[in-house]
Amino acid sequence: MSEFEAQRGRLFGLAYRLLGSAAEAEDAVQDAYLRWESADRAAIAVPAAWLTKAVTNLCLNRLASARVRREEYVGAWLPEPVLTEGGALGPLDTVEQRESVSMALLVLLERLTPAERAVFVLREAFGYPHREIAGIMELGEANCRQLQRRARQRLGAAPPSAASRSAPADRERWHGLVERFLAAARDGDMAGLERLLAADVTSWADGGGVVGTARRPVTGRERVARYLTGGLARFAAGVDFTVAEVNGGPAALAWAGGRLAGVVTVEVAGAEPDGERIAGLRIVANPDKLRTVARQAEALSRF
Repeated sequence: MSEFEAQRGRLFGLAYRLLGSAAEAEDAVQDAYLRWESADRAAIAVPAAWLTKAVTNLCLNRLASARVRREEYVGAWLPEPVLTEGGALGPLDTVEQRESVSMALLVLLERLTPAERAVFVLREAFGYPHREIAGIMELGEANCRQLQRRARQRLGAAPPSAASRSAPADRERWHGLVERFLAAARDGDMAGLERLLAADVTSWADGGGVVGTARRPVTGRERVARYLTGGLARFAAGVDFTVAEVNGGPAALAWAGGRLAGVVTVEVAGAEPDGERIAGLRIVANPDKLRTVARQAEALSRF
């Protein structure tokens, strides 16, 4: 395996966390490959560090234009979902690793400037010391520390609660929770659905102006239950659901005629087993954002 190919998975994980877009992350990694191919390898002492810096800088260039596009986006903007059970975004064995790719945190990262986001991701998700981050960013170490503090302040007290992220040993349990949620929603079982939802549950939907979805968040147990049962009553004919791990947590994939029509990620909060409730739903229906996860699912179905 070539030096670059040995690093490709890690570089994609970095670019995805920085951009929130699988397609743009793939482009950034490919651009890094082109730079690598034309570089003087003999002058590169540590290839992994060189590639990390190249990908980070490529992503920083993309983030400025991405912010403008997202300000003009129709309805809620959500990150592109990625199937993670196969290791597409690197090891997710700890709560902190799963937090770093959660849809909730990726949405929060949109609050940061490009430099703040890069420092935060390099430090929190990849564990780089500030001295190495300074070299990657070509900034002073004190400046990087300041950017890290500012990022934490902008994000609030902390990223989403660790209680909302299912540990690997809990996958069988959250698989059952998602299946009960889907069954109640499809059957129009309002009482059963409400029992699974937290009182302050919120649902966000991203159709990108291409697919008809709620353009504003829907909040509250009764409103979300009505929204879900009403939507499924209108659109669920001929739609099949499969449970999967997306962005390190539980999710459902919606299939219509063999085509991926949507991804619903589920945030779980509360003490297990009886106190668990669904605290958040993020529904991605924009077809442009489903290409990567559809390709992943197709590849997995071959095995």
